[in-house]
Amino acid sequence: MQAILVPTPGGPEAMTLGDAPGPEPTAGELLVRVRAAGVNRADVLQRMGRYPPPPGASPILGLELAGEVAATGPGASRFQPGARVMALVTGGAYATLAAVPEAAALAIPAGLDFAQGAAIPEAFLTAWLNLFDLGGLTKGETVFIHAGASGVGTAAIQLAREAGARVLTAVGSDEKAALCRELGAAVAIDRHREDVAAAVQEATYGAGVDLVLGVGGAPSWPGNLEMLKRGGRMTLIGFLGGSRGELDLGPVLRKSLTVRGTTLRGTSLEEKDRLVRAFGEFALPRFADGRLRAVVDRTFPLAEAAAAHAYMEANRNAGKIVLTMKPAAGREEVRAFAGRDRR
Repeated sequence: MQAILVPTPGGPEAMTLGDAPGPEPTAGELLVRVRAAGVNRADVLQRMGRYPPPPGASPILGLELAGEVAATGPGASRFQPGARVMALVTGGAYATLAAVPEAAALAIPAGLDFAQGAAIPEAFLTAWLNLFDLGGLTKGETVFIHAGASGVGTAAIQLAREAGARVLTAVGSDEKAALCRELGAAVAIDRHREDVAAAVQEATYGAGVDLVLGVGGAPSWPGNLEMLKRGGRMTLIGFLGGSRGELDLGPVLRKSLTVRGTTLRGTSLEEKDRLVRAFGEFALPRFADGRLRAVVDRTFPLAEAAAAHAYMEANRNAGKIVLTMKPAAGREEVRAFAGRDRR
């Protein structure tokens, strides 16, 4: 199969398109002919050598994909060959074939193409996990979402809106602010022009927010605590500004705050199964009727993965960046599996 390889960690130029052994589905897995793969900040960190894949995961980049089921492993029965699926993986999405745990796969809703399907799993499930499972967001509450125009940000805004919450966010341009308001944000703050924490206090009449989705890391810590109301919660979903710094823990005690963090990549398969099913029940009908949408900023051919990473690192995207594969990619490689009953 064709795949993006990183022989030595480094910049975008470290990635090359080459040949790699194709996977074979094991128990509970699907072999998917990949048609599109989402690009995530975690991919950039892995390419740089700063985020190694967990034990047993594919060393190939890529945490989410969309494509067609080519074959099924023993015990996999929810999807049949030819089904259109989108899925989470712990690695391996930047390739023309991927082995996918069936428990981490969802049917692509009618009306969505493969690029849109690939833009959903990592962003929306990360948002779902941190808004509701960890963050406990409920109807009528107020949430602040950092990087509102990012993949996770655009997903979180929509999910919070659908849950009946009021959404505040921060962005880096007028165009991104307009997109966030279109998706359901009540307030979009330009982080280059305003003090974000002060703007949040003004927008909430001094009350603060119930929940913060934090991606900035240590530099954002003081502002995040300032904007939370007493009893508020913060979920950590990234450290774009770095994970180390001098942190004042006083507000956590004084305001009875809760801070939680996790990584979707490291979540157990059993927990992913529960997460995927709950998200699917809520979200798939909403994707089908247009209440939710996959926001795709730009697509790049697989061979131009380096350009896609450079585009992300320049913070040019509003929504997801997606790599696309040729429709016929991988067809010959799955012939050995076609027609076998691997269940």
